[in-house]
Parts: sequence; structure tokens; C-alpha cells
Amino acid sequence: MSQEQLSQDQPFERTHFVEEVGLMFETVGLPRMSGRLFGALLISNPPYQSNRDLAEMLQASKGSISTMTRLLMQIGLIERVSFSGDRRDYFQIKPQAWAHMTKQRMTQITAFRHLAEQGLKLLADEPPKLTSRLQEMYDIHAFLERELPLLDQRWAQEQAQELHHS
Repeated sequence: MSQEQLSQDQPFERTHFVEEVGLMFETVGLPRMSGRLFGALLISNPPYQSNRDLAEMLQASKGSISTMTRLLMQIGLIERVSFSGDRRDYFQIKPQAWAHMTKQRMTQITAFRHLAEQGLKLLADEPPKLTSRLQEMYDIHAFLERELPLLDQRWAQEQAQELHHS
């Protein structure tokens, strides 16, 4: 898939997969094109692709690809790589990208818990009927703040075991 256009030279299943990743990204508030680009990198061979390669694959403008690669680098899902003797930059899925995203979500969860806490202080003299929405916001984020680090630890242990057994 290195330099072919997905829509013309790849089986329908690959194109469909890339589009599905785009739609999934869109459901979490990211541009669909960022998901399409990420989807293409998930299944590309080789696993790294240039801006030009990605633009051809996705039939998108180089400007759009450039904008989306910057966005995906900022959120920690892809990285830029280069090879000696080649002046082009390439992009690939960043190792541990999903673990990085989970850690970023942890920061957001803490921020939401703090906001709920502030709101509860603001409404401290109000009846529970008025504070229940903030209390629910606080409770779920406090729960996630406690539990996600435990899941992260379990994930790290599983990954270490897999590395040890392979």
C-alpha cells in the first residue's frame, strides 16, 4: 500500500477499514481526515509513509495531510521518522500510542473532577436536587481517577509478560 491510491488499487476492505477509522475518530471529536490518515498508517506496508504517499492513498490535498499529521503528532498518535540519504519525512504510528492516549485521558479526567469539585463548593448550600448533576460528574471522574492507574499497571504487566515470553 505504500504508494497506491486506496480507492483504486486496494481491495474494498482496506478502503472500508480506513473510512471506518475516520468515522470513529469523528465520533470522539477529531477530524474524520485525521482518522483516515491514522487508519491508512495502521495497515500500510511499509509502516511509514510520506506526506505525498498519504495524499495519494487518501486522495487528499497535501495541505490537509500536513495539517492532520501535525494534529496526530500533537496528540501523540504518530511520529515523524527520517532515513539517511532521503530528504523526505515519513510518518508512522508512534510506539505505545494508545498508552499515551490513555495517560492524556487521565489528565482530562482529573480536570473534570476538579471542575465538579469547584461546582459543588459553589453550590454547597443548595439542596441535593440541584447538586446531583455535579455530584454525578464528580463521582464518575473520581472513580475513573482511582481505577485507571490500576488498569494501566495491569496493562504494563501484561506487556512485560508478553515481551518476556516472546
